[in-house]
Amino acid sequence: MHSPVPLSAIPTVAAQLGRPASGLLSKVSIYRGDITRLQVDAIVNAADEAVLGGGGVDGAIHRAAGPELLAECRLLGGCATGQAKLTKGYRLSASYVIHAVGPVGEKPLLLASAYAASLDLAQKHGLKSIAFPCISTGVFGYPPEAACRVAVGAVKKWMEGANDLERVVFCVYNEKSQSLYSEFLAPATTNTRASGETPVTTPAVPGSAVRSVHSNLSNHSSDADRSSRRYSVTALYSIVAERDEEVSDELSEAQRKLRELKGQISAQSKKNFLLERDVRYLDSRIALLIQNRMAADEVKELSSHLEDVNQGSNDYYPDSEHTQLYGNLFFLLQSEPRHIATLTRLVTLSEIDTLLQTVMFTLYGNQYESREEHLLLTMFQLVLAAQFETTHEFSNLLRQNTPVSRMMNTYTSRGPGQVYLKNVVSSEIACVIENKTLNLEINPLKVYEELRQERMDRNLPTEDFPLGVTTEEAACNALVREAVQPRLDELTRIANRFLDTIIAHRDDTPYGIRWICKQIRSLTKRRYPDAPESAVCSLIGGFFFLRYINPAIVTPQAHMLIESAPTVHPRRVLTLVAKLLQNLANKPTYSKEKYMEDLSPFVEDNRGRINRFLNELCEVGDFYDNMEMDQYVALTKHNITLNISLNELYNTHALLRQHLHVLAPAPDSHLRTLMEELGDAPPLAPRNLNATMELSLFSKWETPILSDLSTLAADNALTQHDIMYVETKSILVQIIRSMPHLKYNRYKPESNAAAKMDLLFVAEQAATAKDSTLVRKGIKVREMLVELENSGAIDRNDGYRYLTEEILHELAHLGSLRDMIEEEIDGLTDVYQTICDYNGYLSSQIETYKAYLSNVRMQSATAKNQRKKHAVPVGVTVLDPKPLQSRRQHLRKEGEVDRPALEFRLDALERMGVVCKSNIPENRQDKVYFSFASPSTASYVIRLFYKGREKPVVNMDLLLEDLLERKHNKIEILDLEYVHLSVVKLLEFLERKFAR
Repeated sequence: MHSPVPLSAIPTVAAQLGRPASGLLSKVSIYRGDITRLQVDAIVNAADEAVLGGGGVDGAIHRAAGPELLAECRLLGGCATGQAKLTKGYRLSASYVIHAVGPVGEKPLLLASAYAASLDLAQKHGLKSIAFPCISTGVFGYPPEAACRVAVGAVKKWMEGANDLERVVFCVYNEKSQSLYSEFLAPATTNTRASGETPVTTPAVPGSAVRSVHSNLSNHSSDADRSSRRYSVTALYSIVAERDEEVSDELSEAQRKLRELKGQISAQSKKNFLLERDVRYLDSRIALLIQNRMAADEVKELSSHLEDVNQGSNDYYPDSEHTQLYGNLFFLLQSEPRHIATLTRLVTLSEIDTLLQTVMFTLYGNQYESREEHLLLTMFQLVLAAQFETTHEFSNLLRQNTPVSRMMNTYTSRGPGQVYLKNVVSSEIACVIENKTLNLEINPLKVYEELRQERMDRNLPTEDFPLGVTTEEAACNALVREAVQPRLDELTRIANRFLDTIIAHRDDTPYGIRWICKQIRSLTKRRYPDAPESAVCSLIGGFFFLRYINPAIVTPQAHMLIESAPTVHPRRVLTLVAKLLQNLANKPTYSKEKYMEDLSPFVEDNRGRINRFLNELCEVGDFYDNMEMDQYVALTKHNITLNISLNELYNTHALLRQHLHVLAPAPDSHLRTLMEELGDAPPLAPRNLNATMELSLFSKWETPILSDLSTLAADNALTQHDIMYVETKSILVQIIRSMPHLKYNRYKPESNAAAKMDLLFVAEQAATAKDSTLVRKGIKVREMLVELENSGAIDRNDGYRYLTEEILHELAHLGSLRDMIEEEIDGLTDVYQTICDYNGYLSSQIETYKAYLSNVRMQSATAKNQRKKHAVPVGVTVLDPKPLQSRRQHLRKEGEVDRPALEFRLDALERMGVVCKSNIPENRQDKVYFSFASPSTASYVIRLFYKGREKPVVNMDLLLEDLLERKHNKIEILDLEYVHLSVVKLLEFLERKFAR
C-alpha cells in the first residue's frame, strides 16, 4: 500500500491563490491523485445502488479497504440514487467511507443531492474533513464539466449553512478535471458558473406508449345534466358490456381487435420494465467480471438472474386454498386503493421501486381498462393528499425524493403519456435535430471561446480575445453580443413553436395527466388558500413540464422519440428550450445562469398564456360515477384475472404483513381477516423458479366494495334492481347488434305503445331465433323485463320509455364508435411496433451479457496456450446466428468434463505448497488423502478422505471466481478445518491440472 497523504500536505484554494484564510476557499482543496491514500475523516465512494463494489473509484476503494468493507456493505440494503450511506474505512487511511449514489446520465438534481447527502452524513457523525471523487463522471456518463459545476454549486450552497466541517477536498484523477475545478472554484465569490445549473430532471427509461382511454372525459363534465342517476349508471354499464364476446358485428370485431392490441402493449410494457431492470442490474456488476474477482455468491446470483423462468416446478406455488385467498386479497387491494396508498408511505425507499413495479405494471397493469385506471388515479389522489398534509412548507411541496414523486415519474412513463409525447412533441424535436449545424449557444463565455478559436483557425489576430476572461467580460465583448443576438431570436422562435404545439394539443393531453394536475391545483388551493395564482401554476408546471415534457425534450432518445442521441448542437438547443419552458413554469431568478436573463422577454410575454394553459389543463371531469359502476360490475364478473409472478405475490404479502397494524388496525377489517387466514409470507422463490401465474380475482364478501372517496359513500349505493336494469339494457343492445337484418327504425318510440311492443318484439325475435345463444338471451331478457316491471323499476303504462330511449342513445353512440376505434387501432399498431423494437434491443443486451458471462468463465479456466482457435476474448461480443437454446446446449457440452478425480497424499500437497498448515496428528497423516475434481468449467470440488471411510471428512465446492476474489483481497488462506490451503498455490495447482 502507498504511503498516506496527510491533510496538512494539501493546500486550500485560498492558500494557492494567496487569499486571506477566510470564507469558502479557505475550507476547500483540489487534490490530484489517489483518493484511497488521503488521511481525512471520510472519503466519498462513487457507488451504485447496490453498494457492493464495482469498477473505477468504487473498485479501487474496495480493494484498498479490504474484504471487510464489502461485508459491511452487504448489510446496508442498497442505497437510492441521490442518497448516501456510511461505513468504516477499515484498511484505508480514512476513518470512514461515505457511499454516495450519483445518477446515470446528466441529472443535476440527483447529483447535487448525492453531494448534499454526503455532507449531511459527515455533519451528523461529527466529521471534520471529507474528500469527494468526481461522482457519476465514469461509466455513469455524466459530462465532466457539467458534473463539476453541479458539485461545486452543491458544496458551496451546503457550506453556506451552519456546519462544523473544516475541509472539503475535491479529488480528481487527470489534468482536465483539475483545471475544471480550479476554474469553477477560483472565482467562486463572483463567477456564477460555480453555482450549479438550473436542474432539468430526467426520468427512468420509459415503459410502453399507449393512448388515453379517457379522451372523451377531457371535454365533458362528469356532472353533465342527465335525466336520472340511473341513466348515467346504465350508460357506463353498456360501455362495459360492449365487450361481450358473443356479439359478432363489425363494431365488436374492431373492439376485440383493439382489446387484443392493448393487451399486447400492456404485456410488452411489463416485459420491457423487467428487462430494463435486468440491464441495469448487469451494468452495475460488469466491472467485477472484467477484473475476475466477483465473489462466489454474486456469481451464483448473477447466473440465476440470467436463467429463464422455469415454469415446471410447483414447489413455490401456493396451494389451491391459498391461491383463492390471494385472489380475494388482490381483488381487495385493487378495489380499495387506500391500502396501497398507505403502504407506499410506510415502505422504505429501497422497497418502493419493487412495490411500484407491482402496482403500476401488475395490480393496475392493464393500462386500457377504465376500472384499473380509475382505481390507480384514486390511489394517486390519496397519496397526493397525504403529501400535502405532511408538508408544512409551501416551498417543499412535490420537490423531494418521495414516494409520490417516484409515482409521478413512473406514471408519466406508462402508456398514455408516451403516446402524447410521440404524437405531439416528437415532431418539434425532429425539426431541431434535422439541422445538425444549428449552433444557438448563448453562454457568452462559450461564444467567446468559439469566436477566439475560429479566429485562430483562420490565422486572424486574437488581440481582442485575450485568455482568462470572466463571463461578465465575455458578455461585454461587442463581437460576442453581435453573435449572440440572432441566436436569441432564433431560440425564442423555436421555444414559441414548442409552446404553440403544446398549447394547441391541450385536448390531446392524456386524461390521467390532466387529472393529476387538477388534484395538485385543488389540494394547493385547499391547503394554502392565500397562495397566489402564479405559485399554484408553478406547482402544476412542476409536474407537467419538469417531470413530463422537459425530460423528453432533453433526452428524446431515452423516450424512444428518435433513433439515436442528437448531436452536440441540437442537443444544446433542446436543453435551452427545456430551460425556457422550465422558467415559464417556475419563477426564474437567473442567479445561476445570468445569460438566460437575455431571454426574459420570452418568459414575460408568455407568462399569462402559460398560466391560462395550466389552468385549462386542469379542467377535466371526475370519474367517480364511472368508478362506482366499475366496482359493481367487477362484483358481477368472474373473469377478472391478474398475471403476477410468485415473488410479486409474496413480496406484497410480506409488506402487508409487516405493516398490518397500520393498514388494518380494526380486528374485523377485511384486509386483516384475509392476512390472518394467509399467515406469514412464504420465502421468495429463486429467480429461475419465479414463475408467473394467472390469479383469478374475486370478492370474498357479497357486499359491494366502495371507494374511499366521499362521492362513493353508501347513500349512493346501487340496488340489485339497478344492476338488473343496466344488464337488461345491455342484453337488448347486444341482441340488436347481433341481428343486423332487423330495421332499427322499427323500435323508434313514436308512441308509448310502439316502444313497449318494440322491446317485446326484440326479445321475441331473439327467443325464436335459430342461434341458441340468441334464444337464451331472448328468454332471459323477457324474464328480466317482467321482474323489473314487478319491482317498479320500469313501467308498462309508459311503454318502457326511459329504457328504450337509453337503448337508442346507446346505439347512436355505437354507430360513431367504430370509426374512432379504427383510428385508435392504426395509431396503437405503430406504438406496439416501437415497443417491440425496444424489447428486441433490451433482449439483445441481455443476450450479450449472457454470452459475456460464459466467455469470462471459459477464458478464466482455460490455459492460454490451449485455447481454441476460434475462442472469443473476454469483452468481445460476436453475433451468433444460432438460437439461444442451441447456444446454451453447446456451452453446456463444452463445460461438461468427463475425467476422473485426481487424488493426492497430504505430504505431496505439502511439498507443492498447496497445504501450508495441517492440524492432523502425525500418526494419522499417512491415512489422509485429497480428491480434486472439476465437474464443469471453472467449478471445482475438493474432498478430504480418511482411509477406511466411504464418505469424505470435508467436502467443498468452489468456483474459480471465489478463489480469485480471495487472491485480490489478499486472503492467503483457505480454511478446510483440518488443513489450511494456500490460495495462490491452489489456484496454480488447479489451473495446471484442469486447464483445457
